[in-house]
Amino acid sequence: MNRNALFPGSFDPITKGHESVILRSLDLFDTLTIAIGINAEKKYLFPLELRLNWLKTIFAGIPKIRVTSYEGLTTDFCKKNDIQYILRGLRTSADFEFERSIGQMNKKIYPGIETVFLLALPEFNALSSSIIRDIYRNGGDITPYIPDNMQLPPVK
Repeated sequence: MNRNALFPGSFDPITKGHESVILRSLDLFDTLTIAIGINAEKKYLFPLELRLNWLKTIFAGIPKIRVTSYEGLTTDFCKKNDIQYILRGLRTSADFEFERSIGQMNKKIYPGIETVFLLALPEFNALSSSIIRDIYRNGGDITPYIPDNMQLPPVK
C-alpha cells in the first residue's frame, strides 16, 4: 500500500517554515501532494495562479511531489486521490490545539485518514503567512522568510 500524503494550505505566501516541513517529510511518504485549498470566504493577497507557480517552481525536480488546488472538503479530496495522510506543521501549542480539532473531525468524516504532525524547526516558529503578508503590504523585505527564487509582484 502506498503512503500518499497531502499538505494542504493557502500558501499566501509559502514560507521557509512550510518549505522545511515539506522537505523533511519526504522520507515518510511515497508521494506528497501540496494542495492549495480554495476557501470562498477568505480574501487572499496573492492570486491562486501565482501561488501554484511558486509551489511548482520551488519543488520542481522532486518527482514524489505533486502541486494542485482543490475546493470543498479536504477529506473528499483525499478520498478522490487515494491519500491516506494529512501532513501538518506545528509551531506552537495553539497550532496543536487548532490542528488536533481539525484532525479529529477529519478522522470522523473519513476514518481512512491519519493526520501527521511535524514540529517546525525553532528558527521558523515565529514565521506565519499572515505576518509575512503584513510586512509585504507595508513595503518590508520578506525575502529572508520565503523560499529562494520566488518572484514577488510589486506592492499595490
